[in-house]
Amino acid sequence: MSNLSHAPEQGLSMDVTEAIYGRRATRNFTTAPVAADILTKLVDAAIQAPSAFNAQPWHFTIIRNLALLDRISAAAKPYMLSMLNPKSTPNGIREHLSNPDFHVFYHAPAMILISGKESEWAVEDVGLAAENLMLAAHSAGLGTCWIGFAQPWLKTPEGKRAVELDSIYIPIAPIIVGYARETPPPVPRNPPLLQWID
Repeated sequence: MSNLSHAPEQGLSMDVTEAIYGRRATRNFTTAPVAADILTKLVDAAIQAPSAFNAQPWHFTIIRNLALLDRISAAAKPYMLSMLNPKSTPNGIREHLSNPDFHVFYHAPAMILISGKESEWAVEDVGLAAENLMLAAHSAGLGTCWIGFAQPWLKTPEGKRAVELDSIYIPIAPIIVGYARETPPPVPRNPPLLQWID
């Protein structure tokens, strides 16, 4: 993979503060494909994240096969529905998942699944890599969204087989990637629950 010491020439040159404040969850994409070299650079940015004991336990599955993404979406929706608590789940979520026209990947042209080797800190390690990837994508003019609806099914034996993932890995972060049709507006943030201990 490429070395990001030359990030400005690779289109990943945005100021980190600008990337943090400008990144949005994108759910409306153009049909333009994302080039393989760009996706590879996003993975290269992801693996710069810290990990517990520097284990670097990540595995990346890049899927641009739209028929496979359609198949995963179709399988993930009923599986997620079966796991939801009908008493505590908002109706909007159940309506989305019950709608045959709803696509969990929003017809994005690519999905990067970040998995981790089973360990006590797999979720934390993958989460750190995922944030790096999403910030790098934003700096490259791409939109992303972590698709929680797909996670449970991808962890099943059938899901792992669909993405050709070795059993030693846990699928954790399915992140769609593509060119946004529009820039989502900023989402207001609540003031932080901040405590000082001097």
